[in-house]
Amino acid sequence: MQHDDIQHDDVQFHNVRALQRVRPHEGLRLLRVPEAVRSGLNTGAQTRMSHPAGTEIRFVPEETVRITLSSEERDSLVRPFWGDFQATGDEFTLGPEPKTVELSPPESLSDLDPAATGEMRYAPEVCRLVFPGDHRGGHIYYHDVEGARRPPTDDEVPSLRYLAYGTSITEGEDPSAEMLTYVNQTARRLGADPINLGSCGTAYCDPAMAEHIAARDDWDVATLSLSVNMVGRFSPDEFRERAADMVETVAAANPTKPVACITLFPHVREYKRDHEEATLSETFREHLRDVVAECGYDNVHLVEGPDLLPTASGMTTDLVHPGDDAMIRIGERLARELESLMDD
Repeated sequence: MQHDDIQHDDVQFHNVRALQRVRPHEGLRLLRVPEAVRSGLNTGAQTRMSHPAGTEIRFVPEETVRITLSSEERDSLVRPFWGDFQATGDEFTLGPEPKTVELSPPESLSDLDPAATGEMRYAPEVCRLVFPGDHRGGHIYYHDVEGARRPPTDDEVPSLRYLAYGTSITEGEDPSAEMLTYVNQTARRLGADPINLGSCGTAYCDPAMAEHIAARDDWDVATLSLSVNMVGRFSPDEFRERAADMVETVAAANPTKPVACITLFPHVREYKRDHEEATLSETFREHLRDVVAECGYDNVHLVEGPDLLPTASGMTTDLVHPGDDAMIRIGERLARELESLMDD
């Protein structure tokens, strides 16, 4: 699998498709899609693609590396990892003023027994700066890096790539850390590198997003969570048309890759037995079922959101967004579904 992540200044920007100069800001803003794609999305989604859900800066240092970053809109807590090892205690917070941090390979990870790292996705030599997505952080700006380093090689990161499009639940609204989103939890169980294209409150099946996903050649399996954001904003018929266009665009361009369409997750109105809202949600689910059944592509499959989240246990108090425990359980169930599709 070809990895199309940006490489700049001998570091890799994962799940980043553009480094954007935003005057008068000094740094380069991380975008999850190219600017030409972003400008074709609905206004809200344009903003969401500027938020760094699922983005990372990765490099392999020879000794100490000094990297300068900043965050706009709100402060961002950055969690370093060395491969799959979480560098507890080395977290740092970014704000609007550029901050330079030093990162050195932990001595504790030298000379590891290969048997201890055999199931890990990332080589322990790879430093991964994991940025907070959705509303846990702000826009991330890259300024500079110093110190001998190189980007990770293909054999130091997963060869399997999992792409996810969807709503705030996909982008990762409420889990306490980025690695607890269902996208990351699913990817971990698949042994995959995640590509998160979640769009909080604005997953409207925009044609520009469908065409972007279809044209990418850096994913092996994809999920399209379609889409509670469209309930009340689009009629059921409008939803069906837009969902059908997105599914067919992605599937037709990638006929050998599984594309799993996820129906609406249960939410507050259904938990409270508001029958009118529950009926509308089920109408949207039924339309997506029909889209999958009628699309004519063997690589398109249906996954029921209520099967991934069968009870309200582990939800946040808004009864819309999964908390840590619910995200983990979604990831466990979804990974099993996707493994089965990839095996087939």
